[in-house]
Amino acid sequence: MSEWRKSSRSGSEGGDCVELARLHPEAVGVRDSKDPEGPRLALGPSVARCLADAIRAGQYDTH
Repeated sequence: MSEWRKSSRSGSEGGDCVELARLHPEAVGVRDSKDPEGPRLALGPSVARCLADAIRAGQYDTH
């Protein structure tokens, strides 16, 4: 089983958090930390990197 890692931008109050896990060399898993048993996405490494860069840049911040 892969280890899920929470975004360092998630803060300590919970809220909107993204978790990532290396599923295998060609796939990165993405899930909502508030719903760990819920839907998950499997992305290729380059797409996952673009998503992580956009999250870091605040592109998806809602507040």
